[in-house]
Amino acid sequence: MELNLLGSKKAKIEVADAVFGCKFNEPLIHQIVTAFLAAGRAGTAAQKTRSQVRGGGVKPFRQKGTGRARAGTIRSPIWRKGGVVFAAKPRNYEQKVNKKMYRSAIRSILSELLRLERLVVTESFLAETPKTKNLLKTLAEMKMGENVVIITEAVDENLYLAARNLPYIEVRDVAAVDPVCLVGAEKVLITVAALKQLEELLK
Repeated sequence: MELNLLGSKKAKIEVADAVFGCKFNEPLIHQIVTAFLAAGRAGTAAQKTRSQVRGGGVKPFRQKGTGRARAGTIRSPIWRKGGVVFAAKPRNYEQKVNKKMYRSAIRSILSELLRLERLVVTESFLAETPKTKNLLKTLAEMKMGENVVIITEAVDENLYLAARNLPYIEVRDVAAVDPVCLVGAEKVLITVAALKQLEELLK
């Protein structure tokens, strides 16, 4: 398979069909994206049940004769400052994902991005100065839109500094590519060197 380079109609790059010519596997992609987001959850939420709340060891008032509903403790879940019925406890949300499944999902995402013309390949992409204004101007000239993921073989410091204040533009190296950033981006701009690295990892 041959891909066109941005800014040139003649220049092309050869890529493997096994990586960029896969079918769109929506159930697998959904599973991988869900697992990735779940793994990022802290899982530190903690609440107390009625047995863990301090106090409430004495019956607040006698059983009969007050006209009120009977109560055995002031730490009942229906009382203010009482315990929680189904209290949240610290837990691990991670889901087991095989490497084979993960790589297959990334290949499927890249193939679909290519079919939808959302994957753009360029020879190189560097920032001469760490200026956000210059980066926005360059992306506008390339007609990349506002939501862009820029993937390079190694993160350029000037490029990182220029993009870090932009909420919908991310700069990543190949090792930091994940399914969520690929799926959520309007356009993915990748350099030739990064594309070859990614291809080697996914073969």
